[in-house]
Amino acid sequence: MTTAAIIVAAGRGTRAGGDLPKQWQMLRGQSVAAHAMACFAAHPGISQLVLVLHPDDVDSTLWPREPETTVVTGGATRAASVQAGLAAVDPATTKVLIHDAARPLVTTELIDRVLAALETHQGAAPAVAVSDTLWHGADGLVDAVQDRVGLYRAQTPQGFHLVPLLAAHSASTGQETDDVAVARAAGLDVAIVPGDEDNVKITTPEDFDRVEKRMRAAMDMRVGNGYDVHRFGPGDHVWLCGVQIPHARSLQGHSDADVGMHAVTDAIYGALGKGDIGQHFPPSDPQWKGAASHIFLEHAVALAKSEGFSVNNVDCTLVCEHPKIGPHQDAMKAVMGAYMGLESDRISVKATTSEKLGFTGREEGIAAIATVMLVTP
Repeated sequence: MTTAAIIVAAGRGTRAGGDLPKQWQMLRGQSVAAHAMACFAAHPGISQLVLVLHPDDVDSTLWPREPETTVVTGGATRAASVQAGLAAVDPATTKVLIHDAARPLVTTELIDRVLAALETHQGAAPAVAVSDTLWHGADGLVDAVQDRVGLYRAQTPQGFHLVPLLAAHSASTGQETDDVAVARAAGLDVAIVPGDEDNVKITTPEDFDRVEKRMRAAMDMRVGNGYDVHRFGPGDHVWLCGVQIPHARSLQGHSDADVGMHAVTDAIYGALGKGDIGQHFPPSDPQWKGAASHIFLEHAVALAKSEGFSVNNVDCTLVCEHPKIGPHQDAMKAVMGAYMGLESDRISVKATTSEKLGFTGREEGIAAIATVMLVTP
């Protein structure tokens, strides 16, 4: 059985303030919607991701091109947008999850609970029981107390078997506030699964602060350092941080001897507790002789991604008398960023001498020191 996830991102969200609709405003380097999309894209139970956009946003650069997504244009109402998303799901789909793009803190565990409930129910949705006392008010005064027994705060993703949901939408008024209301109007049973207090829907400017605090509390950060040395030998160029620089001698090594890229790669492995380049690419293996060092770096980045981490920033220092690094710094940052999927302003490449002391001072080789921070989304 296949399950599609529809991310509804067609609203304008004006109450949240800012120059952009709330789903495209940034949280920790990614848009609100991108955070939500990433969780569904990484879930093994989701076979297709559908993103429903406002017509003005379809041709924009606001929405992320990764992960792979089916993009459709939404309608004037939420119901119309959901219907557009439903029309775009793969014909083999049997279940669908519908999620608000403005809920960036959805978790794998919450998705699991909804999917599990769909094994025995036509629909399922997360909710949090109301614990506060509820009042009716009039003219600024409390005029009644509402019994809170059996009351819940609704959340998404809301999950359904596809065929009955399509029928429910066909019969709906189009004015329902969510898909549970559409399903209930059609007589479908909808199970309540435990929601998550952190699964906040961003509605007002204050909600961004609430989500930011939750992200800070939940984020896993890892720091690693790397150190590498290569000696000089015959040649007419060196590779440093992915850039070929003309020089009277070349660095010697089993690969291309890119000392800077090696140090950064080892820093990533170190942050993950996964050893160093030599463990993953043994110098005794002839297939790596003369290999381009970006192969090692891309492997380390992919390994970090597989464990739920992304590279937040990189700081690399090259220790040498020559060649001069300054003229090549921007190119090095751009190349390293391309291999790591990182903006160049999150990469520092700098150089220092050792004041003519030691092997670097005698120009017998080059050393590199790197520090990397890995973070969870």
